[in-house]
Amino acid sequence: MLLAYAGVHGSTRSTAERIAARLEERGVHADVIPVDAVDDPGAYDAFVVGSAVHDMAWLPQALTFVHANRDLLVRRGVWLFSVGMPAALRGPWKALVAKEEDHVVGGLAAELHPLGHRLFSGVIEPGHLTRAGRVEFRAMGLRYGDYRDWSAVDAWAEEVGRDLLGRGAEGDGAPE
Repeated sequence: MLLAYAGVHGSTRSTAERIAARLEERGVHADVIPVDAVDDPGAYDAFVVGSAVHDMAWLPQALTFVHANRDLLVRRGVWLFSVGMPAALRGPWKALVAKEEDHVVGGLAAELHPLGHRLFSGVIEPGHLTRAGRVEFRAMGLRYGDYRDWSAVDAWAEEVGRDLLGRGAEGDGAPE
């Protein structure tokens, strides 16, 4: 299977690598490749595609990949994951998490009919934001830090692995 991702600061890549490691433990081989480095998506029997979320949207290169390969992803099966900052939200901002997830993947879900989607939190540091972004971040009462929840990532990877094996996906990621 192909586990393709788009990220900027490393949280999405580390999440993709963690998902792949858990799939490997279940006997499902996953090639972890940035979306803009995927040469032949047709060589894979199933897909997990993830993107960092910036300004409540997937990164352009991730969107380009899923739109260009829409028919293949729908036909063979795709799971989606997003890496944003829902765990950094506090107080009244916490209520925005569900709306953010719908906004981020609503159109993708309608287009791709994914077999699943999860929104995970990543790492947020001052250097990840513009000056204006840092001011806004602090004004909202948010805190910088590593918000990755590895147990949530592991649990979702287990779900994907069970589903893949139940669908008869080949452990070596070979084409259908």
